[in-house]
Amino acid sequence: MSLANDPTVAIRDATRRIEPALIEIRRDIHAHPELGFEEVRTAGVVARELTRLGISHQTGIGRTGVVGLIEGGRPGPVLAIRADMDALPIEEKSGLPFASTKPGLMHACGHDIHTTTLLGVAAVLKEIAPQFAGTVKLVFQPAEEGIGGMQAMIADGVMDAPGIDLALAFHNHPEMPVGTFGYVHGACLAASDRFDIVVRGKSGHAAYPHTTIDPLVAAAMLVAQLQTVVSREVRPTQPAVVTVGAIQGGTTYNIIPDTCLIKGTVRTLHEEARDIAEGAIKRLAAGMLEGMRVACEVDYRRGVPPLRNDERVLAPAIAAVRNQFGDVVSEFEASLGGEDFALMADLVPSFQLRVGSSQPGRNDRLHNSAYQPDERCIGLGVQALSRAALELLA
Repeated sequence: MSLANDPTVAIRDATRRIEPALIEIRRDIHAHPELGFEEVRTAGVVARELTRLGISHQTGIGRTGVVGLIEGGRPGPVLAIRADMDALPIEEKSGLPFASTKPGLMHACGHDIHTTTLLGVAAVLKEIAPQFAGTVKLVFQPAEEGIGGMQAMIADGVMDAPGIDLALAFHNHPEMPVGTFGYVHGACLAASDRFDIVVRGKSGHAAYPHTTIDPLVAAAMLVAQLQTVVSREVRPTQPAVVTVGAIQGGTTYNIIPDTCLIKGTVRTLHEEARDIAEGAIKRLAAGMLEGMRVACEVDYRRGVPPLRNDERVLAPAIAAVRNQFGDVVSEFEASLGGEDFALMADLVPSFQLRVGSSQPGRNDRLHNSAYQPDERCIGLGVQALSRAALELLA
């Protein structure tokens, strides 16, 4: 394929030739979902396709990850393009003919779309490799949903040999119509932290509460107090969320238990807000000892940092998408969802592209048991990312 005359047409036509096969691969992966670090079959599909394309690759990076390399026609930087492969523990209710064959597992976040899209990018970039400068490193990542796969790949050397200079990622978005794309300047996704608080009291008979120290009442009061962290301690201009997702305590009607467990998450875009939230949660929990006579043990675990888009990658990538499709790209607000591509973005200039995946007439959302992305987003994503790679490695 020659890009000498019109790269837009060349990339479009190359993508359209492989699009039917990509859709078949996507449906096969969708029917056989695998959880994080269990993506053995999916990794096998990826390795099979890379072998068919003549792309050198390694398996077992980050346990079940796959990394491929495409060498350009002349020396230049190393661009990583990353896709995630894992599914979710959700029972599928889509009714599709290629629905999950595994009870309780589903590709409800569209990682089957992502894996297939990157395989399409691999095919297009392999064909035009002599015409770009540098190397494309294809990163098929396990365990994004468990927030651990990227760390495992980094520990296994994904950033090295050859060393990555810049990185692209992408995610399908069902709130955006298929055929559209999006971006966010700066921090686009949040730092994702978790906390467990064990509230320790003194058990006893429900009829004699004065002889006990009730951890359930204390936990209820603490949950209410935690709502003041964002509203009264974090700057209003710094988005943050403190959410309690679970309270576990007690076994029956007439026993006040010894303990109660509170589980929650903290999402922030700024380090200042992150520090304030962690400190406030620990302070409020400690204060329960004097106020409610309970001891609170706080286990606060920092997860991934915010995912920050770097203008050195964002600007040329968005320009490339516009060159390929025209005016179909919009700026969006940041989300407080988390994404462990942020760990790679902390090490090299990076950008995550939003790819519209909504089917006309549907109102889907990610992590939903009936999620049905429009499969046209695969070919469109292939074109967008291939053009971005071409121009980043010009």
